[in-house]
Amino acid sequence: MSARVWMPLPDRDFDPTESSVPWRALTGAGHEVVFATETGGSAPEADPRMLTGVLFGKMGAAPDAKAAYAEMQQAPAFRSPVPFASLDVSTFDGLVLPGGHAPGMRPYLESEALRAQVRAFWALDRPVGAICHGVLVLARTTEGGPDAKGASVIAKRRTTSLTRTMELAAYYTTFWKLGRYYRTYEATVEDEVKAALVDPAAQFDRGPFILSDPSTLREGDRRAFVVQDGRYLSARWPGDAYLFAKSFLALLEPGRAAAGS
Repeated sequence: MSARVWMPLPDRDFDPTESSVPWRALTGAGHEVVFATETGGSAPEADPRMLTGVLFGKMGAAPDAKAAYAEMQQAPAFRSPVPFASLDVSTFDGLVLPGGHAPGMRPYLESEALRAQVRAFWALDRPVGAICHGVLVLARTTEGGPDAKGASVIAKRRTTSLTRTMELAAYYTTFWKLGRYYRTYEATVEDEVKAALVDPAAQFDRGPFILSDPSTLREGDRRAFVVQDGRYLSARWPGDAYLFAKSFLALLEPGRAAAGS
C-alpha cells in the first residue's frame, strides 16, 4: 500500500544526496513525499557546493545523486512545500530528516516549530529516518516540549550520525579555502548527539572507518552503514544514502517494521 512521508528541509543548504536519494526511492516505490519548510511556498535550494564540487570539483554529490536532485526539483511537492506548523503529522506514515552542514542549515536545526512537529510524530511510533545532521533535530527534540526540560526523544535509542572523524577531516581539508564551512556548530554532531544519550558508549555506533570522497561512492558500497532501533533509522553521511533509503523503505512495510521493533 502507498504511504505518505514528510520530509522537512531548510530554505537552503541541505545536502542534495541525503534528500533526493530517499525521495527517489520512496516515489519510485509508489509512496508520496510531502516537503515542508519553515514558511512554505517557495522551493528550497540545496547546498550549491555539493552540486558543483566542494574543492577542485571533488567532495560533492555523485552524478547519480545530482540527477536525482534535478528530478526532485521538478516535483510539484518540492516546488510548493508546506509550512512546518501547518502539518497534521497524524496523516503521515513516515518522516525523513536529511542533513547538510553549510550555514543555511541552522534555521532548520534550530526550529522550534519543526521540533514540535517531530515530537508529535515521534509519539505516534511510526518510522523515522535521520541522516547526518538530521540526527541533530532528534537529539534536540525533547519529550514534553522545550519548557519541560525532558530527555531527547532518542535518549534511550541506538543511533549513529555524522562522526567526529568525518566532520573534522572535511574541516581540516578545506578550512584554508572555505573557513568553517564544514563546522556548523562549535561542537561536532557526534559530540552533541552523544550528549543526548543515556549511555553513549553503548548506544552510539560510528560504523566502519571511512574517509572517502562521497562523490566516488555508489549504491551497494560495502562501507555504507545504518543503525536501526525499532522504527528509528539513522545514518552518517551522503555515502550511506542508498542503504538508508532502502532500509527506510523496509520500515514502511508494516510486517517488517514490526519485526524490527
